[in-house]
Amino acid sequence: MAVLTEEQSMLRDAARTWTREKSPVTAFRKMRDSGAPLGYDPAAFAEMAEMGWTGVIIPEEYGGSDFGYLSLGLILEETGRTLTASPILATALAGASAIILGGTQAQKEAWLPKIASGELVATLAVDEGAHHRPNHVTLTAATSGGGYTLSGTKTFVLEGMAAGLFVVSARTDGDVDDKYGVSLFLVPGDAKGVSRKALKLADSRGAAIVSFEGVEVGSDALLGPASQGWDLLEKTLDRARAGLCAEMLGSSVQAFETTLDYLKTRVQFGQVIGAFQALQHRAAKMFTDLELARSCVEAALTAIDNDSPEVPELVSLAKAKVGDTLHLVSNEMVQMHGGIGMTDAHDAGLYLKRARACEATFGGQAFHRDRYARLQGY
Repeated sequence: MAVLTEEQSMLRDAARTWTREKSPVTAFRKMRDSGAPLGYDPAAFAEMAEMGWTGVIIPEEYGGSDFGYLSLGLILEETGRTLTASPILATALAGASAIILGGTQAQKEAWLPKIASGELVATLAVDEGAHHRPNHVTLTAATSGGGYTLSGTKTFVLEGMAAGLFVVSARTDGDVDDKYGVSLFLVPGDAKGVSRKALKLADSRGAAIVSFEGVEVGSDALLGPASQGWDLLEKTLDRARAGLCAEMLGSSVQAFETTLDYLKTRVQFGQVIGAFQALQHRAAKMFTDLELARSCVEAALTAIDNDSPEVPELVSLAKAKVGDTLHLVSNEMVQMHGGIGMTDAHDAGLYLKRARACEATFGGQAFHRDRYARLQGY
């Protein structure tokens, strides 16, 4: 477990208090049942922004606190525990990271203060199919006058219905799967030719298919060098993946603790079911996996803060491990609760659905095992 500073401990405790008091699982249920068009409660997100959560990784000169990725991970872990739906991962981590890492001074001044204040939701528009293949880019950006014309479609865009800014991967050169030839663009959500279609996901969170039909942008919309955006995209995705891992860790921990409480109170055959050795073994397996997953997630976030060259390996290790762990714990939560665990009245199903959606987002376990092996030279 990472050694936290006093400020980080205070931030984690504040996040834990707020999520439990203001955004428990019942709040998520209410949002889901209301059919909220954005997939989150804008009022709750506004409170998060007021607490400074949307500016944690953003430099102070742009309205943030420059508190680092581990610190933001502590917040995401707490939101994961209560299944709090918000655009923090998409905008305050993924979108902000792309601009921090690759933006010009003008781009940073234009967008980062708005992200830090919560005024703007930014998000990545990367994938074009059912599976995460960031190098598979068919959306084209053709030179046009002094700028570019974007044409194509992105799918499973997180917070796509709420976004006021898209970080779009587009092809300016090379074949559809080449890493060379990928460029990144900052496209305002209200640009002419941008259209969105809401997706209904199993976990009831916000996502969309976003189409770019002859969208014209100036050369100042280019994020980083033309046709050389792959490294920036990878770095941005790794930061998004690490943040998602922190949220998945929080969901895993809460699912385990809820199940453990049930094992200690549910009586069957004249004794609490936690006394049965078979269930004890399964609980012990979950506990050890959770400890390993926490080590992986905190190592990845710390590596990002330290600008370590091992970030790609550590992030893929974390995503694969925490994906396996959340899969196991969410399954066991349903099974160990028995009949009630199969109903929508219990929270178990909500954690299982969120687990499956998180596993697929930014690459599943198979994607990251393969990536880790290739990074290690296999």
